[in-house]
Amino acid sequence: MVTNALWGWLQQWKQSNWQHRGKPIWDVELWRDIAARLEKLIVKVRHVDAHVPKSRATEEHENNQQVDQAAKIEVAQVDLDWQRKGELFIARWAHDTSGHQGRDATYRWACDRGVDLSMDAISQIIHECETCAAIKPAKRLKPLWYGGRWLKYKYGEAWQIDCIALPQTHQGKRYVLTMVEATTGWLETYPVPHFTRNTILGLEKQVLWRHGTPERIESDNGTHFWNNLIDTWAKEHGIDLVYHIPYHAPASGKIE
Repeated sequence: MVTNALWGWLQQWKQSNWQHRGKPIWDVELWRDIAARLEKLIVKVRHVDAHVPKSRATEEHENNQQVDQAAKIEVAQVDLDWQRKGELFIARWAHDTSGHQGRDATYRWACDRGVDLSMDAISQIIHECETCAAIKPAKRLKPLWYGGRWLKYKYGEAWQIDCIALPQTHQGKRYVLTMVEATTGWLETYPVPHFTRNTILGLEKQVLWRHGTPERIESDNGTHFWNNLIDTWAKEHGIDLVYHIPYHAPASGKIE
């Protein structure tokens, strides 16, 4: 993102009054500061004699020789696909950060933050995502509804959470924290290297910041979910914590 911003986006953002598609650029003050510093950046060019005896060669001459050698690299050795790789890197970041959502949802998430991504790049990243491949069968299962027990809640007011242990990925992620919005079955997933109460609380805050503070959160009564840290945070925000019978899937049907 930073590379693309410095390469071309800064000028576009500045011309559009630091907006993208009618919405303010994320962390606009930081980008304004970067743009101001770049305008004041001074580049100096100095002439260095190309051919001098080694006995009289200075550090500048040696540096000049290294630049000459670098310039002689064959075209076949130059990576001409750097822009595509940069877009895939940003697409992977957007997909991971937004909670491993689908193509359209990831695209909207990126657009809302002023990040230009193509559907093709997002589709490629989702196709290659180890986390999505591991949880895909679970996402196909139809949630259990229990006779309308969720009808009294509005969107974002009730969630169920759980954690899935998976084979370790290349990035060192061994667990996936899953959170399901109870009224719609909306699923959010976050791969993490460690499954601790601090990790759970941090991811809960991230999800709930985007969907609003709920009235109710359900989980099993494992020590990672049932502890003083999460209990205190829930009481401070007026959230009712409900713990299910462990290893009894019907009690937490939507997340299971």
